Amino acid sequence: MTDRAQLSLPAVEAGVGVLLVLAVVATFALPVADGDTTEAQLDTYASDAATVLAGEPPRHGGATRLSEVARSEASFERERAALERRVERILPDNLLYRVETPHGSVGYRVPAGVSVGVATVPTGHGEVTIRVWYV
Repeated sequence: MTDRAQLSLPAVEAGVGVLLVLAVVATFALPVADGDTTEAQLDTYASDAATVLAGEPPRHGGATRLSEVARSEASFERERAALERRVERILPDNLLYRVETPHGSVGYRVPAGVSVGVATVPTGHGEVTIRVWYV
């Protein structure tokens, strides 16, 4: 019979414990790559606003509120103030916006160098684009 060396069980347990503690410490000590969720959140805000506006009935004529403002320059001018008030009520206070139709825009100019969320809604009279960004 040959003698074999055996590793004691407490030594194995201590080694596994040390590895476990090091893994936990490394998890908290190492920086985690922060994904850029700003644009995704802004796209969600823009999409939500577009969905609400696309589902609302028109005030005077057309299939939806967005198709009404995209119909003609006269209908856009008539509905401009109401559209602006409605978008301001839909979006959170920490966002600015711009709604672009084939016949004009409401809201603010998009500043350079900021993250912008975008949603586009096709209507029978052209596309309506909503852009949002943080103040």
